[in-house]
Amino acid sequence: MTDPLEPRVIDLESRMAHYERMGDELSSVLAEHGKAIDILNAQVRRLAERLRELEAMATRLPPDDKPPPHY
Repeated sequence: MTDPLEPRVIDLESRMAHYERMGDELSSVLAEHGKAIDILNAQVRRLAERLRELEAMATRLPPDDKPPPHY
């Protein structure tokens, strides 16, 4: 005779294997997203620094108040 709980145990083991695989996949995706966020943060820092440099250069240049030559 078979144990009446056996189908339930098999079902639970199957579900557990599915959740373990899903957890591994989510962990992998999370790690990839973390790397992408780090890259994007570095790019934003570089762009912000470049913007500060350009703003500093713009304030150092004398204003060009001359009218264009076609006037």
